[in-house]
Amino acid sequence: MAELPIVLLPVGVDDDALDACLAALDAGTPAGARVWLADDAQAGPRGLAIIERWLARTSLQADYTRRQRRIGEVAHVDEMLTACGDADAIVLAPDAVPAPGWATQLAACFARDASIASATPWCNAGEAAAWPRIGEIAPMPDDPARLARACAAMPPIHPELPAAVAHAVILRGSARRKAGGLDAASYASWYAALIDLSLRLSGLGWRNVLCETAFVARGGEGGPADGDMDALAARWPTWHARLATVLMQDPLRESRERLAQLYAEVDGPQRQHDLFPGADRAGGDNDAESGDGDAAGHAEDV
Repeated sequence: MAELPIVLLPVGVDDDALDACLAALDAGTPAGARVWLADDAQAGPRGLAIIERWLARTSLQADYTRRQRRIGEVAHVDEMLTACGDADAIVLAPDAVPAPGWATQLAACFARDASIASATPWCNAGEAAAWPRIGEIAPMPDDPARLARACAAMPPIHPELPAAVAHAVILRGSARRKAGGLDAASYASWYAALIDLSLRLSGLGWRNVLCETAFVARGGEGGPADGDMDALAARWPTWHARLATVLMQDPLRESRERLAQLYAEVDGPQRQHDLFPGADRAGGDNDAESGDGDAAGHAEDV
């Protein structure tokens, strides 16, 4: 297996979400994959304890950094991406719960088409990339491993999205640098800054696509900070109308229906090893195939 892009995880303030994210990340990502937990002076004592315990037991190649003073969400993510240079990177929301095979599938998406600058996986709360219904927030999946197997069986067409979505996104480093990185001066939220970056990438001829072979769950949608949508409208006057058209017409309806069909038909966990070799390598009884978050083991429960 080729080396995966580094996973960038900006640490948030929700300790329970962080615990669930780290457990899923460990269970569903190949051993030795690089992960950077970057803390913009956000984590409290319990969050720091969760991170410390997770770092001590994970089989991922993980590092943790913490700023002494907060610089803000967009500036912080941009600092992380800038440190990666031209290397590709995956940015994962701090409250996301990635399904098995998620990072491998995102990397495979990039390998198929050099014109792709950003790829976003399905999400239960992913706006244009939402499943099972566009623009709706569905409950967290009961069986993420089964859903991951259904996604892996999807034809890898990688259709266009209006913009990348902030629950999880892989960004091509060379394209991001040519587009100028994130605009921390104009936007206060990663949600809006990612839309702006996506539109600039599109304007340069790059593609922002759906990686329909991967799934990353989330408890709820991300959102803009005060003033961010006005800033987007001023810079991109057609953006809101374009997004509204996509949400109403749902050009990816057939893909959503196909995934629903595959999910209904997918077999039990016995094929997990074939689709995601090493996905259950967290060790012991931590079986990622079960789809049981407790079975995966939260980072705090050691």
